[in-house]
Amino acid sequence: MSNSRIVKYTCPYCKRGFDVEIWDTVTASSDPDLRDRCVSGDVFRLSCPHCKEEFMVQYPLVYIDEDHKFVLWLSEKEAPVSLKQTTKPLTERGYVLRRCATLKEFCEKIQILEDGVSDVMAELAKYDSFIEFTDNGKGTPEEITAVEYQRTENGIMKITVRCGDKGMSFLIPLTMLEEEIAQNPELYEVSNDIFPLINSEWIMSLYQEADGTA
Repeated sequence: MSNSRIVKYTCPYCKRGFDVEIWDTVTASSDPDLRDRCVSGDVFRLSCPHCKEEFMVQYPLVYIDEDHKFVLWLSEKEAPVSLKQTTKPLTERGYVLRRCATLKEFCEKIQILEDGVSDVMAELAKYDSFIEFTDNGKGTPEEITAVEYQRTENGIMKITVRCGDKGMSFLIPLTMLEEEIAQNPELYEVSNDIFPLINSEWIMSLYQEADGTA
């Protein structure tokens, strides 16, 4: 069951206050419209009734997908004790538990886990695509504006590397990623019971530690 509440918010433009509805919990299976608003980011989009300006506001949210068995904690901070206390029964039921620090990570994580693929594998694919893009002289790390997961179909994962309004897509077989992980499985181990943050910084830290450059 999804839960929301009304809070007072001050417009960053006109500095006047107004009431907004924010969601503490979103249950995707029972509220598909809310699920769509989470994926699009619209659930975090506010409109000031005074000056009519629109803006995005990130707030802590628990996202539950009972069909695909995952729970996301959206916050720059670690999961609170009350949420961590739910990890054991959820893990025993086969749920994937993750923290997302940003709205972009949150929206992308929903797509990855709905596709039924490992987010560890997705981050590895994004990292490999980044390296191939730069090594082949398609752009410098400074020029890259985004490395995005697109979808997984028929055992192929699609990743797009963007430089401004231009982009290049990479099609990576899941078997190739599985083989890469199998070469050093301990490196990619994740503790599911602490709502781990699995993102680009995480995958880069693995390689920095492996190289002794952390």
